[in-house]
Amino acid sequence: MPFDTATSYRPGARFGPYAIRSGSRRQSAADGYALEWMTNPYTRAKVIDCGDVPVSPYDNALAIDQMETAYTTLLARPVNGSASARTAKLARDGVEHPRILTLGGDHTIVLPILRSLHQVYGPISVIHFDAHIDTWPSLGGITKQSRVTHGTFFTLAFEEGLMSNTSIHAGIRNKLQGPELIEHDEEVGFELIMADDIDDLGTDEIVKHIRQRIGNSPVYLSFDIDTIDPGQAPATGTPEPAGWTGRETKRILRGLAGLNFVGADIVEVAPAYDNVGDITGILAAGLADDFLALFVTDGPPKRQVKRRRTLADEV
Repeated sequence: MPFDTATSYRPGARFGPYAIRSGSRRQSAADGYALEWMTNPYTRAKVIDCGDVPVSPYDNALAIDQMETAYTTLLARPVNGSASARTAKLARDGVEHPRILTLGGDHTIVLPILRSLHQVYGPISVIHFDAHIDTWPSLGGITKQSRVTHGTFFTLAFEEGLMSNTSIHAGIRNKLQGPELIEHDEEVGFELIMADDIDDLGTDEIVKHIRQRIGNSPVYLSFDIDTIDPGQAPATGTPEPAGWTGRETKRILRGLAGLNFVGADIVEVAPAYDNVGDITGILAAGLADDFLALFVTDGPPKRQVKRRRTLADEV
């Protein structure tokens, strides 16, 4: 979804889908077996690139309607492949629907996505990886449309009844106007995992906390690339220092396998700010592969580590 006209700082995420596809040039179904996942998601499900959704760069209200229409249309498509059908029991019609991985685009795209998913599943839990809470109160402005930004969309989704009260942030480290915004965030339905919590809790405890929070509800994974430290992912509109590493994040993602994911996104990749090696696009493409693995696996991978023989064993 090449949309970025609701950003508050640096634009350019409309070129994110291009950058992520470009970063995936070395990835292929034939060489898709991931050692850390112990599976190849491309052999477990049929994966189709549906191309970019045509969105207006001039009219945000029209663009959001276009994104919702496109997502709703794709959700109605028949499912092919051998991936787990565990989400069928969560759908209102009892039918398995496509699980869509969306390449953004600024984070506003999640509002039309949640509207579409609500039609199929009802209220959705959200696992929100981000440096920012994105639940800023939507206080209005010059126009009604000015309420809709990449920092207010969760508040609007809450007001529309699109989300359950069991959502969670991960990787947060932004500054706020005051603690009252965290109270508002809790009212919207989120719990908070700070970026610094990884130092005290470790990845395993973070995984445990997220899984307990989400339970068996239908869950949507929304991933802002600024979750990652800007030293590894500089190409984003609102970078925040002291983020998680790619390795830490990917380990947390593997621990979430088996939850009832009904969709995912990766957003806010703005390639104009990347370095000459395109490291953000490459990392985002790797994360997208992880999201596909989340869709098709029934639990975290259990890697068997063989003990190596030593000289002492020989003696």
